[in-house]
Order: sequence, then C-alpha cells, then structure tokens
Amino acid sequence: MRERLTARVLLFDPAGAILLLRGRMPGRPASSSSWHTIGGGVDPGETLEQAAHREVAEESGFTEIDLGRVVWTRSGEGNLVTGERVMFREHYFVGRCAGGEPSRAGWADYETDLIDDIRWRTPRDLAGLTERIYPERFLELIPAIASGVYPDPPVEITVTRAKT
Repeated sequence: MRERLTARVLLFDPAGAILLLRGRMPGRPASSSSWHTIGGGVDPGETLEQAAHREVAEESGFTEIDLGRVVWTRSGEGNLVTGERVMFREHYFVGRCAGGEPSRAGWADYETDLIDDIRWRTPRDLAGLTERIYPERFLELIPAIASGVYPDPPVEITVTRAKT
C-alpha cells in the first residue's frame, strides 16, 4: 500500500474563526458529507510546508498566511477520490491569515463536484455543529489551538474508522 503524505492547515482569521470545507467521497450522497480542514497530498519534491502553502492557496485563494508548526498528526488507511487505497500520513499545521471571503477559483473539477461548502466557523458555530468533523477529536483539541496553546510534541490522533 502506498503512503500518502498530507499537509493540512488549521487556518484561523484574526477573530479566531477557522476555515473548514464540507465534502464527500465520489458516488456518495450529500448527506454523507463531513467537515474537514484545508489540505491535501504532498507533491514529489515538495516539503510539508510548501504543500501546506500551496493547498491553502488552491483551496481558499489566500496566499498571505503565517504558517506555524505541526500540532497534530494522523495516520490511517483510506481511499483517494480515484478509489486507490492508501496509508494517509497527515500533518496538521496552524496557520493564520487576514480572513475574508474564500475563493474557489483554484479548485480542481473533482473538488468542485465533491466539496459542498467552505466557510469560516466560529467557536460558537463549532459548539453547535452536529455534523461529522475530521480529524477525530477535532472538537476536543481545537479550543487549545485556537487560544495559542500548542502541544509539544504534536498530538497523534488515532483513526477510529478509515475514510471511505
């Protein structure tokens, strides 16, 4: 099984809201969607940090970000949109930007098809959210990160079920 390095970003605006995407896997109904952070696979020859900057630009249009360190890691088997089964090795960076309206201009066709929403979520929004959020333990771990308290070493998140 191929390993897939992934850079994900917990992207905050100055007011403390975090940018999340809501999407689903191919062939699945909209009701199966879940919220997740910005991010994606690391391209050959790219560092995790370079991938994090690229993914933020592609998925949100924000190019001026202050990228901090990795605060969470997550590993587990899952499926890519192509159907390929891979071992994900996710690294979650903290990022901060000026905020504003995210752009979908850099989205690939499959992202346009599979991502139903992108929006800034405030702590109050998150507290009332009943939909699934990835990674696991997101709602438990995000308050400390939002307030600037970062774990050392990064928290290793246990995969309770593979992405399908």
